[in-house]
Amino acid sequence: MRYELTDYEWTAIKPMLPNKPRGIPWVNDRRVLNGIFWVLRSGAPWRDLPEAFGPYTTCYNRFVRWRRAGVWGRIIDALAAAHDSAIQMIDTSIVRVHQHGACITRNRRQSMGRSRGGLTSKIHAVVDSNGLPVRPALSPGEAHDVRLAGKLLSRLKSGSMLLADRGYDADWIRELAMKKGAWANIPPKSNRSGPICFSPYLYRARNHVERFFNRIKQCRRVATRYDRLGANYLAFVQLASIRIWLRLNESAS
Repeated sequence: MRYELTDYEWTAIKPMLPNKPRGIPWVNDRRVLNGIFWVLRSGAPWRDLPEAFGPYTTCYNRFVRWRRAGVWGRIIDALAAAHDSAIQMIDTSIVRVHQHGACITRNRRQSMGRSRGGLTSKIHAVVDSNGLPVRPALSPGEAHDVRLAGKLLSRLKSGSMLLADRGYDADWIRELAMKKGAWANIPPKSNRSGPICFSPYLYRARNHVERFFNRIKQCRRVATRYDRLGANYLAFVQLASIRIWLRLNESAS
């Protein structure tokens, strides 16, 4: 069936999944993961999960249980440990919230907000020079791009170059990069008074972060937010990022 894990992908991800030490054995993890990835890629509701993947409640409960246990975050961190730290790129992308995902009180606590496009969420991401995800995050759609920059750039390595658009042209971001031993190659805003060091030629590589957003939005569960809980939607973004890493490693092997 489409969207299922290949043998290589399953072999790579299996050691990073938690084990059930006692009690009734879990349903086959691979079958459950295939069901989760099917929902991610197709964008279908959990109730429409094909019978080949087993009960939809099993897939959904496993998805939520592992999200709460931090499994998806640990897997993306383990895979991203091999990223190219020479160049780091940060950017954001707006996602519309479907009406089925907006039926929750106090949407602001679930990373939803009002903007020109209506009710939206904003994906923040740091990628490397190959457009491979390093750290994703989520905020309300009307939030400024730099709101989560400090958190996402906290692991910036010495000697790396940070590429970002002029929305990130803030003195504190440049100072943060300097403290980390990195260089922020960010185009200046029109109202910046003092001169800065900026290379338009090196800045051309920033399109890789745009390509990353295009790739994860091929997953319909990411392209439109159907999830009421922000944690569940972020988990789907992490799963899409995990799939990018798994496919890259498979093609390189």
